[in-house]
Amino acid sequence: MFAYIVRRMFQSVIVLLVVGLVAFSMFRFVGDPIDNMLGQERTQADIDRLRGELGLDKPFPVQYFKFLQGAVQGNFGVSYRQGRPVSTIIAERAPATLELAFVSGFLAITMGIALGVFTAIRRRGVAANIIMTVSLIGVSLPTFLIGILLIYIFSVELDLLPSFGRGETVMLGNWSTGFLTASGLKALILPAITLGLYQMTLIMRLVRSEMLEVLRADYVRFARARGLSDRVINFRHALKNTLVPVITITGLQLGSIIAFAIITETVFQWPGVGLLFINAIQFVDIPVMAAYLMLISVMFVSINLIVDLLYYAIDPRLRVDARAT
Repeated sequence: MFAYIVRRMFQSVIVLLVVGLVAFSMFRFVGDPIDNMLGQERTQADIDRLRGELGLDKPFPVQYFKFLQGAVQGNFGVSYRQGRPVSTIIAERAPATLELAFVSGFLAITMGIALGVFTAIRRRGVAANIIMTVSLIGVSLPTFLIGILLIYIFSVELDLLPSFGRGETVMLGNWSTGFLTASGLKALILPAITLGLYQMTLIMRLVRSEMLEVLRADYVRFARARGLSDRVINFRHALKNTLVPVITITGLQLGSIIAFAIITETVFQWPGVGLLFINAIQFVDIPVMAAYLMLISVMFVSINLIVDLLYYAIDPRLRVDARAT
């Protein structure tokens, strides 16, 4: 077990280094930040001075090593655009993204599992067929188009919900939250639905597929032959075994909610980390872009590592294979 954990952690570190190298290399081709930081009347002396202050006059390996050295300590440098530490800027924007991801993930999991179980149990019913047909919208339509449609219906036509912004927020220590204000909760509805709709339909279809397969299993037929009620069979036996593979996919999808919040935050001008990343691209703010991609990479690698370790702990076949190799 210890050897397996060490090997997987070593692989995770390699992945992070490669992702950081690729991201840092790509940023060299998005533009020169000096052009955005200095005016039209800049001189070559001004350019050379600013390059030296930002460390851009150093060779690429030196810049990359310096970035990794600071990232390990939680220091991602100073934003070229705002002139403030990147870690401070991300900490200010993180509550908005995390709250949006939490609500979206909660809706996706609860509604996805509930609708998946319903459509599996009532698979020949009219309501189940309607739900499966409507779910194609969440799978087929792009996220930005779903957001625009929701804005048009609920903000433009019905004038029920705000179309942009986070609403009024309050501070709880260093955390800014919109959960405690009416305008904050209203502003959260449309972005949360937009971000969680695809994940919800994916989870729903996965739960439905697994549930139908479990309901055809021999032990379920045996339970019916014993005279157990449908409620006991569906929720005590079938659902428990259905959720085993669903939990894994759900964990990875929750990570993708944060990663793919960029589009939703752009559509609704949600002041989160995703919108910060888009603005950083426009202004060639390399420290912010690099910090964002590294944090997303750490999140995905951590989730995959946890899932692999849980599988190793639960499934004895993996331990046998590991000893055999």
